Amino acid sequence: MEDEKTPQTKQSAQPNGHRSDAIASKLVNLQEKKSSQKKKDKPPAGGHDETPIPNAPPGFTLKFTFHRAVSLPMADINTLSSDPYILAQLNTDLPTRHKQDPQLRFRTPTVRRSTNPVWNCEWVVANVPASGFALKARIYDEDPADHDDRLGNVHVYVNGIGENWEGIKEQEFRIKKRMGSKRAYLVRGCASMFLTNVRLSGTLFMSVELLGETEGDYGGRVWTVGPCAWSQHFSPMIGRLAGTKDPGKDGAAEKYNFQANQFQLEGPVPSSLYHRYVEFKPFVAGMFNSKSLRGRILNRALHHQHSRIYNYDRTTVYGSFPFPSTEMTLKFLDLVHYDRGGRIYTYVITLDGQWRFTETGKEFGIDLLSKHTMHSDVNIYIAYSGEFFVRRLKNPHKSPLEQETHPPVDIEGGPPHAGPPTDPAYYSLVIDNDSGTYRPNAKLLPILKQFMQHNLPGLKIVTLDSQGDAERMAKMKTEQRERKKSEGTHKAYVQDDGESMSSSDEEELDRRAAEVEAGDEGNQKKGKRGLRGWIEGDREREKRETEDDMAIRAGPGG
Repeated sequence: MEDEKTPQTKQSAQPNGHRSDAIASKLVNLQEKKSSQKKKDKPPAGGHDETPIPNAPPGFTLKFTFHRAVSLPMADINTLSSDPYILAQLNTDLPTRHKQDPQLRFRTPTVRRSTNPVWNCEWVVANVPASGFALKARIYDEDPADHDDRLGNVHVYVNGIGENWEGIKEQEFRIKKRMGSKRAYLVRGCASMFLTNVRLSGTLFMSVELLGETEGDYGGRVWTVGPCAWSQHFSPMIGRLAGTKDPGKDGAAEKYNFQANQFQLEGPVPSSLYHRYVEFKPFVAGMFNSKSLRGRILNRALHHQHSRIYNYDRTTVYGSFPFPSTEMTLKFLDLVHYDRGGRIYTYVITLDGQWRFTETGKEFGIDLLSKHTMHSDVNIYIAYSGEFFVRRLKNPHKSPLEQETHPPVDIEGGPPHAGPPTDPAYYSLVIDNDSGTYRPNAKLLPILKQFMQHNLPGLKIVTLDSQGDAERMAKMKTEQRERKKSEGTHKAYVQDDGESMSSSDEEELDRRAAEVEAGDEGNQKKGKRGLRGWIEGDREREKRETEDDMAIRAGPGG
């Protein structure tokens, strides 16, 4: 009997085993679905970064002055001259929040057709640590039609700063040729055989003045105090492509033009304004890190785009203010044309307070493919980004939210029928966080507002959250666009409206990357040769830059 019961027991247990397996299988599938859903719901990496600034004792405020250079090499064989400018970078031993944080840099304006340029440009930097600094001053020849040639380097090492440090007073530094353009030095060598006043070695004159200890508890980082330099960059070529014109004066014909703007804001930028690019598409990380072939192509293209748009050519207008003032606010209003034309601007604020902005609009459809990425010069970290526009108020003593404004209402005493009032109290700056590239945190808009109020005295600041205030923001921007249609477009630099990277932009990037990687059938070999030369040229420049950086880290004895 036992032998008969045993098989029955085994058989009765078997169905229960199958049922348990089925339940386990369902649980596994359910868990996988939940995990998959979590991945879908999880936002892409990037956006606001809460990493704090490393603690360090307060440092010192220094003023760097780039006076002049003598006997620079000749980059232009036709004029036996150069168009030199200085790109200075300040290195300290202060730790950064992330290794990708951009270096502190300063650029002088370009001096035209001179091998003995005079700049007399000042750069005031706060919180330089007592351990000292290494200043790297690279001198370039600007060439808008090609890449800028390096004319040489100057390295300045200071191993310690104290209250009694005497500084550097208009000292002469020999320009190192090793990193310079071989072509430029060859031209100078040839010229020296025929011209008696050509020297074979150049020098740069600089000063560094100690202004005192930096006030406040900001010891963990260095930043630019001033001056608050501004620049206005024009391009008739892209103006023609965009269809934007500069109205002629005194009956002169209209000319195609567009405009890009930079404004150095007084630091420090609030430490909480710290955002990383968002990986909203798989190729975005490669574009910022320049690791893949495709990413390298896009990164290079955006760097080139930035340098061409913000280059200092003969039409560039620039100036500076020692500190924020009413005059500085009026200059900003002048750069954005006050309340004329219903303009909307795209902007980026860098970690060192460089405010870059250009007009945005649907009428510009060529390949400025990622506006915020281009403005940031493909920096991984920035302070804040979005869009803004300016409106004129009917009553300068009332809140902008409690009265009529232009646009959308026609108000007497200003555009479009009269000149704009020159009192900042009549205007409000409406600024938002509408940036798909960096997606700034809306909770930080009050901090951005305080920072902008400090730098633009007299101007009323209104902030909008691109999500929380989406309906109101859309209404106000529609009013701006309708006003632009009625008043027409004039001197402006515009970019494609909407997302920072649209689907059509992505298709264009795909097309360009595919062309460079494979080449068209008829031009495949040519494309590969061009790509190989491009990459090899990049590698050569990067190698030279790395050698230069290693030399400055090693110090004068390295």
